[in-house]
Amino acid sequence: MSKLSYEDKINLYNDWKMGGSMTLLSKKYNIAIPGVQYLCRLIDKHGIDILTSKNKEHPKYEKEEAINRVLINGEAVWAVALDMGLLSKGMLINWIKKYKENGYNIVERKRGRPTMSKVIKKKRMKLKKKK
Repeated sequence: MSKLSYEDKINLYNDWKMGGSMTLLSKKYNIAIPGVQYLCRLIDKHGIDILTSKNKEHPKYEKEEAINRVLINGEAVWAVALDMGLLSKGMLINWIKKYKENGYNIVERKRGRPTMSKVIKKKRMKLKKKK
């Protein structure tokens, strides 16, 4: 599946609104039909502004609520991801996978680079081990 630009996503949505079929849109924009369906329904539900919310951090309680809706309530991953306004259902699938791997605990991953002091300490430790 190719990555679509912001303009492509808007054009795809407008083409769909004008009566374009999912199959034709899938071929035109070179993405899978489920991707077209998800994008169109996401914009329908949350509006065009949902596309500008890149790198949104989701709090721990929000992730837990979504995971419980899928695992406990038996709701479809697709429906929960769409309801929450996630840019893809893959995000929720990854949350569930990590949740199960971590013994049914939600672990927030650290983002960004470590501070330089940690990097320097690691290099020093490696140098000492080599000697």
